[in-house]
Amino acid sequence: MNKQNRLSQASSPYLRQHADNPVDWYEWGEEALSKAKTENKPLIISIGYAACHWCHVMAHESFSDEEIAEFMNSHFVCIKIDREERPDIDRIYMDAAQLLSGRGGWPLNAFALPDGRPFYAATYFPPDQWMDALHQFSHLFRNEYSRVAEAATSLTEGIRTNPLPGILNSKPFNRADYHEAYENQINTIDFDLGGTIGAPKFMMPTGLEFLLQYHHQTGDQKALNAVTITLDAMAKGGIYDQIGGGFSRYSTDQFWKVPHFEKMLYDNAQLITLYAHAYQLTSNQLYAEIVEQTITFAERELRHGEGGFFASIDADSEHEEGKFYVWTKQEIESVLDAETAEIVLRFYQVSASGNWEKRKNILHYKDSKDKFASENGMTVSDLNVLLQKANKLLLECRNLRIRPATDDKILTSWNALMISGYVNAYKALGNGQYLKGAIRTARFLETNMIKNDGLLYRVYKDGKVSIEAFLDDYSLLADAYIGLYEVTFDMHWLELSQLLTANVWNHFADTENHLFFYTSDQAENLIARKHEISDNVIPASNSVLAHVLFKLGMLLEKADYTQMATEMLFKVRGEIVRQGAYYANWAMLLGKMVYPFYEVAILGDNAMKVNLEMQKKYLPTAVFAGGISENLPLLQNRLVDNKTVIYVCQNKTCYNPVHSALDAIQLIKAGIIK
Repeated sequence: MNKQNRLSQASSPYLRQHADNPVDWYEWGEEALSKAKTENKPLIISIGYAACHWCHVMAHESFSDEEIAEFMNSHFVCIKIDREERPDIDRIYMDAAQLLSGRGGWPLNAFALPDGRPFYAATYFPPDQWMDALHQFSHLFRNEYSRVAEAATSLTEGIRTNPLPGILNSKPFNRADYHEAYENQINTIDFDLGGTIGAPKFMMPTGLEFLLQYHHQTGDQKALNAVTITLDAMAKGGIYDQIGGGFSRYSTDQFWKVPHFEKMLYDNAQLITLYAHAYQLTSNQLYAEIVEQTITFAERELRHGEGGFFASIDADSEHEEGKFYVWTKQEIESVLDAETAEIVLRFYQVSASGNWEKRKNILHYKDSKDKFASENGMTVSDLNVLLQKANKLLLECRNLRIRPATDDKILTSWNALMISGYVNAYKALGNGQYLKGAIRTARFLETNMIKNDGLLYRVYKDGKVSIEAFLDDYSLLADAYIGLYEVTFDMHWLELSQLLTANVWNHFADTENHLFFYTSDQAENLIARKHEISDNVIPASNSVLAHVLFKLGMLLEKADYTQMATEMLFKVRGEIVRQGAYYANWAMLLGKMVYPFYEVAILGDNAMKVNLEMQKKYLPTAVFAGGISENLPLLQNRLVDNKTVIYVCQNKTCYNPVHSALDAIQLIKAGIIK
């Protein structure tokens, strides 16, 4: 066994994965940076995360090689970073890689001057290419420093460049922009296989959420079809764990069959919300099943005992990607009785020769359950019962295998997404356990991550918090707390949302650019202070915050919040139209501004019951308040003795009050304030 390096003392599971490397790794910090400056050595900044397959490959091929490690230790100061703990650092060096090659990904390996300014950055290197790069950059640093310094200066200027300098188009928003944003996104959809055209396929939940909103606002059936084709294909595919529930990170092929097997909390949390919304619109029972199964997976495999959720589950076990999840035909036949096995093998596309590598099979299905059941002389109910029993037995057998590692750190932003997932599942399915789950996680974060003055922390591990939070942590948690208020009418959650938002307003604002920085003005001073603007597999922190400001502005009658949300949207309006799914969350805010947006106030003893009746419906352009106290501006002078009343309002003008959820929903559908 190799002598362990200083990463053995790290809290990050990803960093500890490199503790037995012969590389003399440092964590990011003053010790490493001072050493580089004192010894005048360039930095190697290697960034990844615990569930990253190619990070493991490079660690095994290069960072475990004694000769390579000796050269790295002699000529560089080597820093290893967990991108999930330090996305602020990752963003800087990822920008460097994308400026140089137009490509990014992990592992991310940057070469930098001792002050941290990068002069080269790229992703995975095979061992021979890595050794060549080490020799080349070591030689350049020692013998042609002026060239290296010039490259670092140029690259750093590019990293520091504001992507939207001086753009603030304050012409009134219009529906034409909203429709054009839709056209640019819908043209990328694969209407045969779902998702975007080609491979690999990432889920991009925010883009699909925008299409649901667009369908709701316009009645456009094509928008809904794009979502349902995608959700159906994902649910049938190998990207979904057919026997254990939960989604892998992306599909390596265009058919959703072969996943990159790691499971991330942020994907699954957002997909719970997406399938719940789709169920509200379609009543498709498959979507309800996916919601229930994915929550069950998360609670079984990712929940911390005190209520938070772990970050991820690795793709690899026993040094092999996907080994834990795939099956031979013989393995399935050994677990199930012959009659059940015959149906299961046929349904899940399992063969003796395999549908993947090494005669193994990735479980997936092609035909709908209705069609398969009909062709096999069964009812759908019979098929579901058979699959549930078979899946339970297969899961018990699979649990005897060597399990992939779990990254057991708890991240605030990803847990906030899980709170929202729970809330949306509760609204769609009415299961009170999901509301309890949301509250439990919300309380965990409140207890452990929030300080009295609204200062938030990002990481919880082994009973300790570390790293002051970034804009995504604040914005996603503030949004989750608004959602929790809307289904409980408990002012505590709205007050917490306001507390977090006020902290952001005071410490993250870039007033010159009408946006918010990703890092606080109290954070470590890196070589660049960045904005997160474009949506990706997680919506951009600025776009989430704009929604938060918009909703809080409505609920609290804070005109400065509403105005800032509007100015933020003005700033990116051109990108919304051009960039499709990468500005989809911004486009959803645009939809709230160019179509009627409703404030719904529900007061009285039956307020909670009526509230859930209304929110069982998909209502993406409404915010809800109420209870039995007139404790918000929207609720003032609205309480009526011995009655539960519903006020549907727009721009501070309200319909006459009604008394049933159905009547209130009809008012919203009518779209005209009288």
